[in-house]
Amino acid sequence: MIVQKDFLNRLKDFGLNSYESKLWIALLSRGVSTAGELSDISNVPRSRAYDVLESLEKKGFIVVKVGKPIKYLAVNPSEVVDRVKKKVVEEAEERNKLLSELKDGDILEQLNTLHTEGIKLVDPTDRSGSFRGLDKVHEHLQYMVKNAKKSITLMTSKDGAERKFDVLGPALKKAAKSGVDVRIVVPQNASKDVVDAYSTFAKIKQQKDANTRFCVIDDKELLLFLTDDGKVHKSYDSAVWVEAPYFVNYFVSLFDKEWKQK
Repeated sequence: MIVQKDFLNRLKDFGLNSYESKLWIALLSRGVSTAGELSDISNVPRSRAYDVLESLEKKGFIVVKVGKPIKYLAVNPSEVVDRVKKKVVEEAEERNKLLSELKDGDILEQLNTLHTEGIKLVDPTDRSGSFRGLDKVHEHLQYMVKNAKKSITLMTSKDGAERKFDVLGPALKKAAKSGVDVRIVVPQNASKDVVDAYSTFAKIKQQKDANTRFCVIDDKELLLFLTDDGKVHKSYDSAVWVEAPYFVNYFVSLFDKEWKQK
């Protein structure tokens, strides 16, 4: 049985590993078959075929027919999708429940205490990190914004202005509402709708050459993008984060000088 690799990789969306995908495809092509037959046409070792088929049966992808030899019947793919969706929702709800209980429980308090005490032992020069991939960068940006106490200074590109509004908008609004000073600089060609949206809660300015991307929180920590978002895929976008007040203060002083001139 010849199946394109890309097609098999897509089946990971169903929660299947390589052997499960191969056996399920083989069974779909046969309708009903034995483990031995499926092993032969799928190139899955016979020693693994039975436990993989058992896993597929537990996941609801196949049905075991009673009789000798044991045969397997493929479940309609549309029904399989419905079952997978239901399982994903149930698992998400259960996970959300457990995390909610954790957040309100003593365990989180103990973990926070450990983190607070551990941070005291960290050398200031170690308070830095790097991130690769836009999703990872945005995760850390959200964390920084949520923990801002006094100020948030943000400069971004045209496309970045739109992305960050979608990702950081709610957190920035909440910070501004709590009294945090939010300043944002975007290029002159930034979308008017985005600029107007930011201006409802932040001080915003447009500058001709504003393509540098960075964020400063409370004048003590900085996240600086290292790449041009117009030239790299978001998976390769990267940034560095540092918590070094002396360095960040110098960086902010340059920004303040530029801000006052415009």
